[in-house]
Amino acid sequence: MRVKMKFLNRLAFSCALLFAGAAVAQEPIVERVQFPAGQSGTTIRGSLQGYETVQYMLGASAGQRMVVDMTTSNPSTYFNVFAPGDAPGGLSTALFSAAMSGLTYDGVLPSSGDYMVQVFINRNAARRNESTSYTLEIRIDGAATGAGRDYADGLSGGPDYWEVTGVSGSLNIRAAPSTSAPVRSGLLRGSVVRNLGCRMSEGRRWCEVAQVGGSITGWAAGEYLREAAPPSQATVPSAGSGGASAANQLLADAHVACMRDVTKVTNNPNVSVLRSMFSEAGTEVIVGVGEQNAPWRCIAYRDGTTGGIMSMTDEGSL
Repeated sequence: MRVKMKFLNRLAFSCALLFAGAAVAQEPIVERVQFPAGQSGTTIRGSLQGYETVQYMLGASAGQRMVVDMTTSNPSTYFNVFAPGDAPGGLSTALFSAAMSGLTYDGVLPSSGDYMVQVFINRNAARRNESTSYTLEIRIDGAATGAGRDYADGLSGGPDYWEVTGVSGSLNIRAAPSTSAPVRSGLLRGSVVRNLGCRMSEGRRWCEVAQVGGSITGWAAGEYLREAAPPSQATVPSAGSGGASAANQLLADAHVACMRDVTKVTNNPNVSVLRSMFSEAGTEVIVGVGEQNAPWRCIAYRDGTTGGIMSMTDEGSL
C-alpha cells in the first residue's frame, strides 16, 4: 500500500510539472487592430493572467507618428513595440520597451508594414500567476509634423546635435526637466543625440534630447552636453575607414557579446536585444531575459569584453 501511495504521489507531482510547463509555454494571442471608420485611433481593453501574452498587429507607414498609452490595474504589466519583421525572442530588437521607458510610446515610425504591440505581465508577477486588466490607447497620425523643425531653436539657440561629456558612467535622461523626474535611459560619454531645445528649470539649463536612430527622448542636464557634428549615419557613428558596414559590425558584435555574457550571468539562454546605444567608449546594450523580456544592462567594448552587467528590475538573477 505504501509503495502504491508513493507511485501516486510521484505521478501527481509529474502531472503538476507538466501543467506548469504548459502554462509557461502558452502561445500568444494575436489580434488585428482596426480603427473605426474616419478615426485615427482606437481604445483596446483586455485582461491577462500569468504567462498569457497578447500581440496586437496594426499596419502603418514610414514617417507616421504612433502613440501607445497604457493604463493598468497591475503595475507589473508592460508592453513592447516591434517594427515590421521583428518579434519577441531570437535576435530581434524591440523598438520600444515600457519596462525601460514608461507606459507611453510616442515616436515616428522608421518603416512601413505591420507593427506589433506585445502586452504581458512581468516574469516575476507571472510566476505568481497574477492577473491584470488594462486599457491601450493607440493612435497613428499622418506624417510627422516636426520633420522640418529647426532643432537649434532652443534656449539661446544651440546646435542641432549634442555630445555627452564630463561623466564617468552614464548621463541620466529623465522624463521631465527635473532631478526628481523618472529616469528613462542613460547615455554613455561620447554618445551623440539630437537637440530638441533647452530651457531653464530648477536653476539649471535642461535640454530635451532624442536618441539618433531610436525612439528614446527625454531631458538631460545641459552642463554635460557640448556641441557635436551630425553623425554620419542614423544608427551608429562612423567606425573610420571601414565605413557603414564596419560600424554596423561593431554594433552587431556588441549585441552578441552582451547576449552571451548576460546568458552566463542569468543562466537563461532566452535572451534578445531590446535596444542599444553605440559609443566609441563602450556600447550600452539592454538585453531582455526570459519570456517576459526582463531588462538587463550591459556595456560592450571593442575588444569583445563586457562589463556593468546588472538587472534593471528588482528580480535579481533569473
